[in-house]
Amino acid sequence: MTLPLRLSMALAATLISGWAAAAVQSFSPPYASIGSIERLDPALDRLIPPDARIEKLADGFHWSEGPVWLRREKALLFSDVPENTIYRWSAEKGITVFLKPSGWTGDPAQTREGSNGLTLDAEDRLVLAQHGDRRVARLAPGSDGFSTLVERYDGKRFNSPNDLCFDRAGRIYFTDPPYGLPKGVEPELGFCGVYRLDTNGTVTLITRELERPNGVALSPDQRTLYVANSHPPRPIIWVIPLSEDGTPGKGRVFFDASSLMKKDRPGIPDGMKIDTEGNLWATGPGGVLVISPEGKHLGTLLTGRSTANCAFGEDGSTLFLTADSMLLRLKTRVQGEPVGKRLK
Repeated sequence: MTLPLRLSMALAATLISGWAAAAVQSFSPPYASIGSIERLDPALDRLIPPDARIEKLADGFHWSEGPVWLRREKALLFSDVPENTIYRWSAEKGITVFLKPSGWTGDPAQTREGSNGLTLDAEDRLVLAQHGDRRVARLAPGSDGFSTLVERYDGKRFNSPNDLCFDRAGRIYFTDPPYGLPKGVEPELGFCGVYRLDTNGTVTLITRELERPNGVALSPDQRTLYVANSHPPRPIIWVIPLSEDGTPGKGRVFFDASSLMKKDRPGIPDGMKIDTEGNLWATGPGGVLVISPEGKHLGTLLTGRSTANCAFGEDGSTLFLTADSMLLRLKTRVQGEPVGKRLK
């Protein structure tokens, strides 16, 4: 990164910090409750305490997305996609600006979306799905510069990488819908894919069967890949079996949210996370759907807003939710699958 760009990024971060203080409201404990918990199966009580409540930590974002917990810093990072900004939340300091620009580092006069999904590698470095720059990139700790991990398949630019996760061998699975493409820019690939980036740099197309692949997650045994399809005519969660070396098998529908869409609840299948027992915490109509490994809908965290994503953090059993303009939190009884964990 050139020095002028570094200076412009630092200046932008200073300016946005002042704006954030006025536009984004960060709350202090005790946090107000919001929404409710819909319990559809007694099995949910083992995952969420009867007295659990959804807490509102902050509000005023344009569209919050892609949360990830920083273990060492005891803080949460999440994207505000249209604002090209990553925010940081901690119990001690509330909301602060972590990084701007987060996903569009080109001409600032061109309005393009920033980062979306965020995750950590085995060295706790931040890895980002960058809409504006149309790539998967990594941010070194203590730096405001990005290194490109992948930006093309078969010589063609990606649409706009959206969400991503590592397996324990260090491979990255990521989705590539067109949501971040600016108006007037034609896609080069002609389809929306799900991909795997191997540690040697090889890019493999896992599937092109989904109209709008979005959230992505791996089962605890690493043998099942879950992908949300954010497509109103086919609002499903798709599963793809994986061999030990990551070779995909034939995909199938794991969960169909069509009946929930008919209830006129806000939201659509989007981001998701897995707990250590294999339950899926998947955003969808109404908020966050809790789905068993067998595909049974156990209940819903009703946020009242379109909810983009979620992530486990703090002690490992706290679920953070990015719901439209808000950042929310829920205490659970289950541990989330660790982010960045590698095979020994």
